[in-house]
Amino acid sequence: MIRVTLIKEEEQFHSEKSKQAFISFLYTYLGEYKDSKKDIEKAVNYAFSKSDGKGGFLLEAYDDKQLIGGVVINNSGMSGYIPEHVLVYIVVHENRRGEGIGRMLLEKAIEICEGDVSLHVEYDNLAIRLYEGIGFTSKYAEMRYKKGK
Repeated sequence: MIRVTLIKEEEQFHSEKSKQAFISFLYTYLGEYKDSKKDIEKAVNYAFSKSDGKGGFLLEAYDDKQLIGGVVINNSGMSGYIPEHVLVYIVVHENRRGEGIGRMLLEKAIEICEGDVSLHVEYDNLAIRLYEGIGFTSKYAEMRYKKGK
């Protein structure tokens, strides 16, 4: 049976090793769409921030004692024209994909969020079908300007 755990404070991890294990899990199973471990850790730490407008939460999915899925939600500190929450990462262990775990995690994350949720997804990422199936729509194309690069 799959168990989903909500983590809103860093102290809910049993040890620093558990936090690093979660970050490593995300890094490993994000596959070709992964960010650096340092950037993943920034998103996790941001979720635990107590500063005004910041914060968020994590979800961990376990089958028995094995971590099989994870979510990172960051608060944007805004509302209306920019959604209140950003789905930064959603990951399912590669051996468990196609079982509905991603949908279960995404639905749980949306249920917990108070307000709208945005996400970024590469156009060639197959997960886009999951997001559209839940009701996400593409309102804008994101464009970035990187200074000094």
